[in-house]
Amino acid sequence: MSTITVAGKVLGRFKPLFTDWRVPLPPSIGDGGEVLTLRILLTQIVLSEVVAFQTRQEQRRLVKVFTKAEIEQKVLLGKVDMGGEDLNQEVDPQIAVANALQSFEDGLYFVFIDDIQQHKLDSEVIVNPDSKLLFLRLVPLVGG
Repeated sequence: MSTITVAGKVLGRFKPLFTDWRVPLPPSIGDGGEVLTLRILLTQIVLSEVVAFQTRQEQRRLVKVFTKAEIEQKVLLGKVDMGGEDLNQEVDPQIAVANALQSFEDGLYFVFIDDIQQHKLDSEVIVNPDSKLLFLRLVPLVGG
């Protein structure tokens, strides 16, 4: 299964928006299957993140038991979270995809694949196993 590295940055800041991660590409891409468009790629990324979010929510519901060494390590990091929480945060995957696509069309973020800016959702994109997709979030000026 092919994957692509996803990175995020905010314009004007040095620190990345999040730690880079890899997302699988749809299995029907290539080998005579459908053409990969930016819309399909963004949809895959959002759906993958929704599943990851739901998994993290399920894990937070479980109460964890830590050893003394684990507790000391977490204290040094600034937070000891034992779990046992149900935040009741529901995410509709289709709404999340629609919001991401609309935000791209509204110019709230740019997408670069291997340093090439992508301009249209329905344009074909070329990716390979060492490709990197960068989300560049724009920050509006204060008062403007």
